[in-house]
Amino acid sequence: MTVHTGPRTFGVEEELLLVDPANGAPQAVSGSVIRYAQCHDEVFLAGGGRSKPLETEFQREQLETATPVCTSLGELSDHIRSARLAAAQSAAGVGTAVAALATSPACVRPSLTPSHRYLRMADAYGRTADEQLTCGCHVHVGIESPDEGVAVLDRIRPWLPPLLALSANSPFWQGADTGYDSWRHQVWSRWPSSGPTELFGSAKAYRATVEALLATGALLDQGMIYFDARLSRRYPTVEIRVPDVCLDADDAVLMAAFVRALVDTAAGAWHAGEPPDRVRTDLIRLAMWRAGRSGLRDDLVHPCTRRAAPARLVVTALLDHLSPALERSGDLESVTLLLRRLLERGNGARFQRAAYTRTHDIKAVVAGAVECTVAV
Repeated sequence: MTVHTGPRTFGVEEELLLVDPANGAPQAVSGSVIRYAQCHDEVFLAGGGRSKPLETEFQREQLETATPVCTSLGELSDHIRSARLAAAQSAAGVGTAVAALATSPACVRPSLTPSHRYLRMADAYGRTADEQLTCGCHVHVGIESPDEGVAVLDRIRPWLPPLLALSANSPFWQGADTGYDSWRHQVWSRWPSSGPTELFGSAKAYRATVEALLATGALLDQGMIYFDARLSRRYPTVEIRVPDVCLDADDAVLMAAFVRALVDTAAGAWHAGEPPDRVRTDLIRLAMWRAGRSGLRDDLVHPCTRRAAPARLVVTALLDHLSPALERSGDLESVTLLLRRLLERGNGARFQRAAYTRTHDIKAVVAGAVECTVAV
């Protein structure tokens, strides 16, 4: 059994919304934006020199960015910002803009990206697919083996809801305030395989679970294993899919730092022979609902006591839980500062609601988000 030494590698994928700079409405122009990027070297360089700095997503109103594999928080921060800049420059080249919004504040009828797989999904899932214009932040963290990865999945389960509360950035849907900080979580939860999972125990059991789900015929393929946290199909990583895309790039960096520390802490517990917390999946689902409903505005479910507790107390418990791992990676001071700043200004949902309260104008909400997305 190999015990990991040194900081784990990690990377971030962000889904961004393409919007009209004049009225804030989503624009179905992802193909044009990517073609512009492919034809302009300066955009390629802004994206960090990667071969595919931008990619399409489920709807044509979205772009996906991805960092390369990183080892330090500073390196990851630079790549997140450069990827956002590449997306913004390409969007501007075709007369549109990018916004790190997890749902569209403005009314929209999404336009499906016409790939064979997406067309099959639209046919199979009906309105769930029709309304699926949501943008998330996915964090990949390196693992030594599938068994280590599954041990991590089993041990991080109760600690994922606070990540949603911190990142929540989708209060509006079809021009109205939903009352939720993360309406994206509600929309995403409609997929049949989404959400928290039971304990797996081993990589063999994980694979058996995936095979059993596929055998039901309710999922089209393995790519639709939409667990909150899963083994990556392509890379030697675990992939955590809980956070909304973060409005502020600093918050995306914070999510990645927390996730890497969660993985490191859980793997260390497994190597030390410590069993996972056997918290019921229905309690985790409820905790995730609570986090998406009120974000940082109200009580959350405490990961240790399973009782309602003030959001700041729960977030402090998360930081305390991860402090040894953050200390080992040299990230504790930076993460403490990033967390303090987030708590002072609030999450993306608070930013959006404040903009609407000032202006009573959805266009102003989107315009503020466009500016914040690429702020240094």
